[in-house]
Amino acid sequence: MCRIDAEYLDISVPEKAYRVESYRSRGKVSKSLDASLRTYFVNTCDFVNPAPEGDAAADIAQVSDRTFLAKATPHVLDLYSGVIAKVLARTGPVIVSDELPSGGYRLVIGYRQRSTQGFYAAMSDLYHYYSMYSSRKYVEQFSNGVTIISLYLDLAKHAKKLAGSGSGSSATSSNASPVLSATAPQATIEECVAQIKKEASLLFCIPNTPFQTLFKTGELSVQEAVYAFAGWIFAQHFLNRLGSEYATLAEILDPTDATDIEVLAKLKKRLRQETFTRELVLDILLRHHELVKDLYAHFAHVHYVSSDAGSAVTKVADRLKADLHVSLSMTRLQDQKPLTSEELQLKIARVTTNAHDAMVMRALLDFNEHVLKTNFYQPTKVALSFRMDPGFLPAVEYPTKPYGLFLVIGNEFRGFHVRFQDVARGGIRIVRSRNAEAFSINQRTLFDENYSLASTQHRKNKDIPEGGSKGTILLNLNAQDRPFVAFEKYVDAILDLLLTGETPGIKNRLVDRLGRNEILFFGPDEGTAGYMDWASQHARKRGAPFWKAFTTGKSQTLGGIPHDTYGMTTRSVHQYVLGIIRQLGLDESACTKLQTGGPDGDLGSNEIKISHDRTTAIVDGSGVLYDPQGIDRTELERLAGERLMIQHFDSAKLGPQGFRVLVDDFQVTLPDGTQVQDGLSFRNGFHVNPLAAADFFVPCGGRPESIDINNVGQLFEADGSTRFKYVVEGANLFFTQDA
Repeated sequence: MCRIDAEYLDISVPEKAYRVESYRSRGKVSKSLDASLRTYFVNTCDFVNPAPEGDAAADIAQVSDRTFLAKATPHVLDLYSGVIAKVLARTGPVIVSDELPSGGYRLVIGYRQRSTQGFYAAMSDLYHYYSMYSSRKYVEQFSNGVTIISLYLDLAKHAKKLAGSGSGSSATSSNASPVLSATAPQATIEECVAQIKKEASLLFCIPNTPFQTLFKTGELSVQEAVYAFAGWIFAQHFLNRLGSEYATLAEILDPTDATDIEVLAKLKKRLRQETFTRELVLDILLRHHELVKDLYAHFAHVHYVSSDAGSAVTKVADRLKADLHVSLSMTRLQDQKPLTSEELQLKIARVTTNAHDAMVMRALLDFNEHVLKTNFYQPTKVALSFRMDPGFLPAVEYPTKPYGLFLVIGNEFRGFHVRFQDVARGGIRIVRSRNAEAFSINQRTLFDENYSLASTQHRKNKDIPEGGSKGTILLNLNAQDRPFVAFEKYVDAILDLLLTGETPGIKNRLVDRLGRNEILFFGPDEGTAGYMDWASQHARKRGAPFWKAFTTGKSQTLGGIPHDTYGMTTRSVHQYVLGIIRQLGLDESACTKLQTGGPDGDLGSNEIKISHDRTTAIVDGSGVLYDPQGIDRTELERLAGERLMIQHFDSAKLGPQGFRVLVDDFQVTLPDGTQVQDGLSFRNGFHVNPLAAADFFVPCGGRPESIDINNVGQLFEADGSTRFKYVVEGANLFFTQDA
């Protein structure tokens, strides 16, 4: 089924979509093999109206596949019409069920195409977990961008009991779920379907995790597996890898000595990269999955129910018995009182075999203790969001404690939002990765980048009432083509924590350890300039009273000022260039310039439009464009107007010593005879290449800390002269403070 997801369902869009029909045999394959036969039929959709507009987009007779229309009964058409209407009006899955005359249940799940990945196979794992089987399954696509999955479910004949044994014993057979217990309570089909509906929302957010195998074998429930995944993400970013020894060394070394600073910077980078890799953290969590269960129970007892009054344990047990009877992880909570933080500390010390294992498991306990609010148990959601108390951040790495911190985890991304004041504003940026190596680097530095950008914004906002904030969204390596989907989920998941849920079964009230309302304010940044209108309107649709102020950079029709249209940031930055020119009596047209950040970006495009210099080099996401005589201004302005990268530059307009090297190029010979082995490496280091010398260096884009204490010396010639006379830093944090 994973293949069906990857090759057909995950890639379906209105222009080319696939429908699936699947049937399970009633009998067994043979007398000697106790297994059923399942068949899958995949067909390309033939829509009645491939491009519906207006009211037609909600008309099932217009948006359906012709084969589906020919087979569907009036009841199915009416059921699907209702689901489609809700999907179009809501962000996230729509899940409904109805009882069949045969005694089984039909579970119907609707969602927007390409809003989740691997969901079809994940749902199969989920109902198998509860010892149910599907006699038939259908996946229907619609030309309005909606997907609907229908599962016809019944209890397997061998499955009459559900997990819940406090002893953890299990009974297995060739077809039985390995989580079943002979002492577990009786389960009805209604209970199973109700729980599957609840947990389908978690799987929609995170269909596949490295803990999936433990879920399939019954060693972790779906809640425990998703919790472990969230804890894995948290540990990757927030394990205190530097330790007390680093803090001691930082106090001993001279902060004014360049050599000492360089040594400390190199040590810090190495410790962060090598102490706890993603793979090491994952291996530790997999080996200690029994501890993960205890840590999840600790998390659930805080965030599943409120403990305003009365016995928290009694309230948990009562609610779980009534509402979550069949969940393995939840019935465990009924059987025994969860461990306290102190008891968990002792158990971690007793069970783990070395300091690294203990540190990772304690990181999950830190996570539990610092989550103030989460949508983990919200009935419908598109991504997981956690409002964190920033108190866990080590002062040696983060000397100024933020006011608020959000962690958001989706199927396509992970992201943060950091602010240094209650009322604060800053941009949301998309972080892309060209390959696995770039993703690994971006993942390691994501929170540090977010923290530093928010801190910088806070200082920039010192003269206005609003403090500074920043948000980052790191796209997963397989989701580089879905930035808007990731942005939608990021915004909606954060809104889950800002708004009070008032629709039972869809958006419930959350356990709130923060104890006060919050409002966040977003702005455009790299990759999100065109998304501000949607975010504001989505907040309005969800009933946020602050929707008008939720985003800056909106279109004028919504009362905003589009930053990119008016080049607001660029004009401010460029005033420093003009100020230098005036002060020194320079002729701008005679000045040369290196610019990082190309004509596709906000700052880069507007810098090209409003400047009158002789630009000799531009570095952007696609590569390096260079001409020592000055890059053709008319062609640059064309790219800036169309927001195109330099890969679209007409090479015929380069001078005899000019060149364009793209990141995908290999073995390129430059006009001066220099051999470029790898275009990506050449692009990444061009700002310190001797060819990059110019009067002005204006970073309008590029990764933070591109110039640090370790490479700043490469900006100087052997005689001590600088390659750039003037640097006007438009991109935040391109230079580190030490550099």
